[in-house]
Amino acid sequence: MKISFFFVLCLIGKITYGQSDTLRIKELLIELTKTPEPRNYQHIDQLNETAAFIYSYFRQYADTVFYQTYAVDGIAYGNVIARFNPGISKKLVIGAHYDVCGNQEGADDNASGIIGLLELARLLRGKSPDKCIELVAYTLEEPPFFRTDYMGSYIHAKSLRDSHADVIGMICLEMIGYFNEAKHTQEYPIGFLKLFYGSRANYITVVNKYSKGKGARQFTKRMDRFARLPVKKFNGPKSLTGIDFSDHLNYWKMGFSACMVTDTAFYRNKNYHQKTDEMGTLNISKMALVIDGIFFSILA
Repeated sequence: MKISFFFVLCLIGKITYGQSDTLRIKELLIELTKTPEPRNYQHIDQLNETAAFIYSYFRQYADTVFYQTYAVDGIAYGNVIARFNPGISKKLVIGAHYDVCGNQEGADDNASGIIGLLELARLLRGKSPDKCIELVAYTLEEPPFFRTDYMGSYIHAKSLRDSHADVIGMICLEMIGYFNEAKHTQEYPIGFLKLFYGSRANYITVVNKYSKGKGARQFTKRMDRFARLPVKKFNGPKSLTGIDFSDHLNYWKMGFSACMVTDTAFYRNKNYHQKTDEMGTLNISKMALVIDGIFFSILA
């Protein structure tokens, strides 16, 4: 029986893609969200347990794993950092925060982003990228620390600037799990944007500010190419509400090229910062497609 070249290519593509494991993602969501106490600064023991889980998970796959600790009012907090190809000076940072706002599970905000990091760690094992890939799980992104020098991402970004690190870009994973195919489920900071981006919350967004830099621009193009779900690129001024509502803002402050991968947070997910932000509201299959898109984009 003859098998066409096109069929072979399709088969190879099917095997090559589908890297992320939806069952594993579900198990990780349970681990991160179904905790005795919320993982916030008011429950430091729980926050530390979450950090320890991330550390042990990274240890299974990364070349180097360590804590970046610092003190706030005499209490120790820490980022968890995993490096792949640490011997290469050129560095790509991918980060997500693991704390939550208030007393809620924080499935989308931001267990989804942390699971993106954990899955990327698993997928990167044994790969040989042409750069050092640094995965960072940040502490203290949420209020009352947001926009302060106590944010874990501020500590990390400043350490890179102070050490003159060769950072080619930073990718922030901020809420990547909420999708809705229905009409009128997507909102925007400016109403007329709906004419260009549509009213369905069925895509992932790569958010950049104007003058974003080469690294963010290259990643955005690759994500659009490799992700198997709609990717919509948004560039805007820093003054636009929401464009800097996560850890990438501190890399902008330090002069690095940075972007945010997001489902657009409160512009579609009405569970944002609410007790209803639970794992049952997330689309795990689409989360996996987002992670796959990021994985193939950073290796391209």
